[in-house]
Amino acid sequence: MSRVVNPESAGKERNRLTKAIALAVRHLAQQTEITAETRDLAAFIALALLQVAAGIESTVAAWEKRDYWVKADRFRMEWAWSGQLGEKMRQAILAEDWPLIARLSAQIAEKLGHIKIAENHRLGRPWQGAYRQLQKNA
Repeated sequence: MSRVVNPESAGKERNRLTKAIALAVRHLAQQTEITAETRDLAAFIALALLQVAAGIESTVAAWEKRDYWVKADRFRMEWAWSGQLGEKMRQAILAEDWPLIARLSAQIAEKLGHIKIAENHRLGRPWQGAYRQLQKNA
């Protein structure tokens, strides 16, 4: 029996989400007033960061099976910010605290500043409807 390869690994999902978050942060920085799209952008960033944080354990589980404890711990420390900032962002959105959202967006942009997104990317607008989703999950 051959081994089963999962093409939708946690790493690929994390890469896709970080690119989408970086794109959303850049669009959020261009907003001049609070609109439905602004709320969707902020909500998407929060939800995507929480999703990235949830995928960290599945990534390090394979390393821990092979006794790569240091590598797993280093990876957890490297991505710990995603869960923390995602939760702060979620709470700020629900409280409508826009000055805090702006500060958190700047911190997220700093963390994801190295990500390059091509002009003809296929990411689309993944943030559409995210505010409704965030309210539903709250």
